Amino acid sequence: MKTNPGRFFEDYRIGEVIRHAVPRTVKMGERAMYHALYPARHALYSSDVFAQGCGLPESPLDDLIAFHVVFGKTVPDVSLNAVANLGYAEGRWLRPVWPGDTLRAESTVIGLKENSNGKSGNVYVRTVGLNQHDEPVLDYVRWVMVRKNRLDAPTPAPQVPELQKTVAANDLVIPQGLDFSNYDFGLAGEPHRWGDYAIGEKIDHVDGVTIEEAEHMLATRLWQNTAKVHFDATFREDGKRLIYGGHVISMARALSFNGLANAQMVVALNGGAHANPCFAGDTVKAWSEVLDKAPTNAPGVGAIRLRLVAVKQGAAPFALKGADGKYAPEVLLDLDYWALMPL
Repeated sequence: MKTNPGRFFEDYRIGEVIRHAVPRTVKMGERAMYHALYPARHALYSSDVFAQGCGLPESPLDDLIAFHVVFGKTVPDVSLNAVANLGYAEGRWLRPVWPGDTLRAESTVIGLKENSNGKSGNVYVRTVGLNQHDEPVLDYVRWVMVRKNRLDAPTPAPQVPELQKTVAANDLVIPQGLDFSNYDFGLAGEPHRWGDYAIGEKIDHVDGVTIEEAEHMLATRLWQNTAKVHFDATFREDGKRLIYGGHVISMARALSFNGLANAQMVVALNGGAHANPCFAGDTVKAWSEVLDKAPTNAPGVGAIRLRLVAVKQGAAPFALKGADGKYAPEVLLDLDYWALMPL
């Protein structure tokens, strides 16, 4: 058999290291497509001149471009037969990705747990993205619900990794040379700086975008994410294509520009949950909550920890969870991340 049916839950082993195909060189085309698909406007990722004014040699590619490309590399080996991508933890961006860099990915299986229905199980992997110099550019943990192919396959002993709830502020990696001492707030688009945000503050990002089937499939192909649930309408019992969770992340991050224009660089992913499925026709809006703040050693640079919540039409203001502790049905994404902002 020469075609690849993808891995099923019973095919994974704890400690297994998976070296993913295919390396990809990323250039300005990826940026142009990213900014066309999402309303992305953060100045550091839009202008070489602005980035140089912040101490960088040029504008790096958007942090989430790096994430999507590395994530896409893992799909044929990790989530081709996924029912759903469930969550993230311990993510860190370790160095910028520059136009012309070539990215590849490796994953280690760190956890397995079969579900009670015996038809699927959760697979936990730690993935590292590397550039052409074999330097890590980011790493993260994610867990995926994967179908079983042979329902009578032996059930592995459950092993769920203990994961940090947050990346510690002193473990954040600040890009070499980054300096916000002469930051141009006028060109960035908003006057609000690190000191203007209070822990516990919530921000309604106001704007919304209705998800289109064609744009989602174009985006998912751009990242070479081949998971069947995103393309094959017969793969789900409801006959719908599931919107790639990363598409929702990028849309919500782009919408957060209105109110967080100066949260320029995402440097850590503390955790995240795709709370409810997203489908074409859903209108995505977003709100944020300031969870924490920390100084850094870089001149003029502060770190801000944010909760980013994406919701769809019908959501109550600042919707999250009900009295039962479960996510409201209109909540699509609950993401916890660190970003860098001028003091």
